[in-house]
Amino acid sequence: MTPQLTRLHGTWLLPTVLSTTAGAVDVIGFLALGGLFTAHITGNVVIVAAHYVTGGFSQIGPLLAVPVFMAVMGLVTLASSAIARAGTMPLRPLLLLQTALLAGFLLLGVWFGRFDNADSSMAVLAGMLGVSAMATQNVLGKLALKGAPSTAVMTTNITQLTIDLVTLVRSRGDAGELIKARSRARMTFPCIVGFVGGCAAAAALEVRFGLWALALPVALSALAVPLGRVEE
Repeated sequence: MTPQLTRLHGTWLLPTVLSTTAGAVDVIGFLALGGLFTAHITGNVVIVAAHYVTGGFSQIGPLLAVPVFMAVMGLVTLASSAIARAGTMPLRPLLLLQTALLAGFLLLGVWFGRFDNADSSMAVLAGMLGVSAMATQNVLGKLALKGAPSTAVMTTNITQLTIDLVTLVRSRGDAGELIKARSRARMTFPCIVGFVGGCAAAAALEVRFGLWALALPVALSALAVPLGRVEE
């Protein structure tokens, strides 16, 4: 692989693939599991707050998603530290873990078909596998892809991209800041496009094929594993 292609992969390709994965998993979970957000944990916090105020504690998945997400992030952080102490880069092991969790999500979805009751034990278990996969992706983004934009939180990315684009259009300020803004925009924009594209493609697939649509994010996550080697 040429140095130029290596640099290209290392800047935007892996974060974009992961963003597409997150968008796909999030929309499939939302459509198939009674409004569960697997990557967009803020949405689950809103649901929990609304349920608390109205007394409508009927959806188990969103209620469990936040503590499960936090617990998995803690465990993955500890595992990442242990892997690093052993002298191995943690990026690819975490990508493999994410792929395995998504594969489990797919297998449960395919085996049990559409979940008519999103509060059933199998539906909740499947959803928590998706939440765990996205928790893993969030941790690897923070610990192993330092400097890359978020691959799951598009509010932050859209805010940063807007600020950078305005900075570039005005073309005022320190030259170094303009270079940084241009570099960030080149990384952030593909992630936003990837997330939106993942949402659109996965929504269409879920409507047509049900939880078989999870084959898309599983394939994308598997693709990310060799890309992690380039990043390392």
